[in-house]
Amino acid sequence: MALRDGSIAALVHAASDRLIATGIPPIEARLDGELLARVALGGWDRATFIVRSPEPVPPGSAEAFELLVARRLRREPMAYITGRCEFWGFDLEVTPDVLIPRPETELIVEVATQLFAGAPPPGVVVDVGTGSGCLAIALAREFPGARVLATDVSPAAIEVARRNARALAVDERVAFSVSAFTGEAAGVSLVVSNPPYVAEGDRASLQPEVRDYEPAGALVAGPDGLDVIRELAEAAWTALVPGGWLVFEFGFGQDAAVRTLLDAGPRSGAWAEWKIHGDLQGIPRTAAARKAP
Repeated sequence: MALRDGSIAALVHAASDRLIATGIPPIEARLDGELLARVALGGWDRATFIVRSPEPVPPGSAEAFELLVARRLRREPMAYITGRCEFWGFDLEVTPDVLIPRPETELIVEVATQLFAGAPPPGVVVDVGTGSGCLAIALAREFPGARVLATDVSPAAIEVARRNARALAVDERVAFSVSAFTGEAAGVSLVVSNPPYVAEGDRASLQPEVRDYEPAGALVAGPDGLDVIRELAEAAWTALVPGGWLVFEFGFGQDAAVRTLLDAGPRSGAWAEWKIHGDLQGIPRTAAARKAP
């Protein structure tokens, strides 16, 4: 095969052009091609790749690289191909059983830490729909004295989260439960969640990487995308101690509906206060609501 001839750099360049032709943005395609090459070359770091990219392709590496590129050409997410993803400064295992953590979800951790700055830290934290465990682990690291409960209806997702907690040495402070959170926990100071929030009618328009590969149960939540958030608000209000906080993510363009939901409050009572937070681009992404003291 022609791609097996020449330098590593030429191999990666040709593969990147093929990725671009499938609709992947050029900058992303170049980065993907390089990362896949580094994996195929045995896990080279970027410095090694830059220095050695003019060299001939080592025997066997082109074949390994081509298998990886073929997966990306089918629009499989890079995180599933490599099995890894970074979140809040640490490395996580990810599999097709869990949603791939996004940079915007880090806003939940940022908001949560701000809410408790200068105040007693949360004693009990609940992460609803934990997936990879990214939020539970990040908050266990940010609040070393807290006990964290991570729930998910997917047993496979819980196993991924357990492995991540163990690898990052927080497994003794994070408990896992295969369940839907209904507010049964006691003494909870903080509830966080990156819940499903895609409307059923919008799933077809999602990027192929999301629509065709990520678990539907972690994405879609009813006709308007807010079914799970409504349940979450009710369960969180029940579980929270007076003055406790609920912090959750929602989708692009859902801020008006979320404002209405928070204004109305859960069936059990009203929120004492709430605020919508924007991401780095100013797009409303995260809501924080406090139970009355």
